[in-house]
Amino acid sequence: MHKSKILLLLTVVFIAVYSCKKDTGTEVITIPPEPLSDVVGVNAEQIEVFLKTHTYNYEEFKSPATDFDFEIKIDTLIEGNSKKSLFELATPRTLSVSSDYFGIDSDEVVDFTYYYIIAREGAGSSPTVADSTLVKYKGQLLDGRVFDQSSNYLWQYLPLTIRGYYDGISQLKSGTNVIENSDGTSKYSDSGIGLFVFPSALGYYSGSQGIIGQYENLVFTLELGNYVPDTDYDNDGIPSILEDLNGDGILTNDNTDEAEEVRAYTPYTANHIDADDDNDGIPTRFEITINEDGTISFPDTDGDGIPDYLDKD
Repeated sequence: MHKSKILLLLTVVFIAVYSCKKDTGTEVITIPPEPLSDVVGVNAEQIEVFLKTHTYNYEEFKSPATDFDFEIKIDTLIEGNSKKSLFELATPRTLSVSSDYFGIDSDEVVDFTYYYIIAREGAGSSPTVADSTLVKYKGQLLDGRVFDQSSNYLWQYLPLTIRGYYDGISQLKSGTNVIENSDGTSKYSDSGIGLFVFPSALGYYSGSQGIIGQYENLVFTLELGNYVPDTDYDNDGIPSILEDLNGDGILTNDNTDEAEEVRAYTPYTANHIDADDDNDGIPTRFEITINEDGTISFPDTDGDGIPDYLDKD
């Protein structure tokens, strides 16, 4: 067959195939996330309206009855009611959010404010954002719809949760006194109990989870029973909180061997869940020194200013 005819035939086939693909509706259009600066104001306004129009049973926490269950109950604030609003009772806390945290191609760093209320201060101490915690919780949207809850205590390693949640828990104190119930369950009589309301950038932002839509603000009520101080999740000898190398309170963006993982097409493994942080074949535990008093030293054998456990050389 003549070359020009072959070329014409291939062109017709290509056009037909391309047209069929378009007709079947298989073309995927990816919509990038909204800029942080476009979302922050909207979220802040929504949260403020919610806080000013709702309250909770704080009087019961101040003077608890014998049979009080110490559960936070959020309710709509009726006009003319003398009860304080959540806005009056809450403490604001602001965290900076970088656009690259959500894969947005810009250099934005925007401050987002969340609000927390401590309904009962625990008798223990506060966990860090990198600890494993024993909690009961309920998560809901501003309209009251519940998307997740646990009526029994369960363990959660905080860096594997969302930012507003784990930062909020770090404001609470744990319990110390465990009471065994007749049904075999147990409870803490002096646990920390709180309420958090946080904007979407401290949650799932443009992502969706079940009934949680894009750019959705979240509300959590939570009880902190206990936690593991200096949690070492990957058992490499270094407490997880010390693996937050840049000190921003986000452990997922500290990954010494990220370049090697990208080249090898292996899963992204941040330092706090990586037993060999520099990927040199020597476990991190063997490149640090745990002293008799429990403190940790970080040898730098070649004196280049990079400790051995983070040094590929």
